[in-house]
Amino acid sequence: MKNLILTILFVILITSFALAKININTASKEELVQLKGLGEKKAEMIIEARKVKPFASIDELKNVKGIGDKFIENNKDNICVGADCN
Repeated sequence: MKNLILTILFVILITSFALAKININTASKEELVQLKGLGEKKAEMIIEARKVKPFASIDELKNVKGIGDKFIENNKDNICVGADCN
């Protein structure tokens, strides 16, 4: 029973680190795919888009094909840009 409790606490601790805000202008593909509803292809599209022009707000993600209001709503607490990341 003690091992089970320790395992659960460990999972909670790891999950809390995994849910830290992700800066969409600096995150790696591996970090981006942790977001709800984002696969490798869309993560690569975000990376390509920010090379052309870094995102000024999370709403600008809607300029990336396949990303809309639902994605932003589902991830708004987990993503950030610029000063919002501090």
